[in-house]
Amino acid sequence: MKQRKERPPFYGLMAEFDNPTDVVAATRRTYEAGYRRIDAFSPYPIEELSEALGAFGVKMPRIVLAGGIFGLVGGFMMQWYLSVINYPLNIGGKPLNSWPAFIPITFEVTVLCAALAGILGMLALNGLPEPYHPVFNTPNFALASRDRFFLLVEARDAKFDHAQTAEFLRSLGPREVTDVEY
Repeated sequence: MKQRKERPPFYGLMAEFDNPTDVVAATRRTYEAGYRRIDAFSPYPIEELSEALGAFGVKMPRIVLAGGIFGLVGGFMMQWYLSVINYPLNIGGKPLNSWPAFIPITFEVTVLCAALAGILGMLALNGLPEPYHPVFNTPNFALASRDRFFLLVEARDAKFDHAQTAEFLRSLGPREVTDVEY
């Protein structure tokens, strides 16, 4: 029988910072310390923050390319099947497989499938829709949409130890370190 891994009693630890420079520096130090299940929250996008989180792997171009290739092949094959197999009409002596006539619709189906793959891929990679997240239980997290910056270390991280991680986060100079409960 497969052993089910127990969920930790809380989601993780969150450190609150006053400015973007401090949260970026703290995130870099946290990543360098070996923590990998980390996330950061800010009221506006910070380019350095995503770099500090170690967000290197980009999957979206591959997803969009796969959707485009699917649309290209599917759009062309749909027209070929209809013109050659399903409903062949000899119009003006042209061959049944008149591929130049297929190009506009093939292009449109390629763009449509690539766009749909991009939208669905973005939603899947972002874990959306997610109507609830444990960080909303943190008392000051509402300030993340105003003027505060937060760094979260999840309890599922391999290096996570509550006491050591809390001490490490306090050494980064945050305003406050709090537990994030489910």
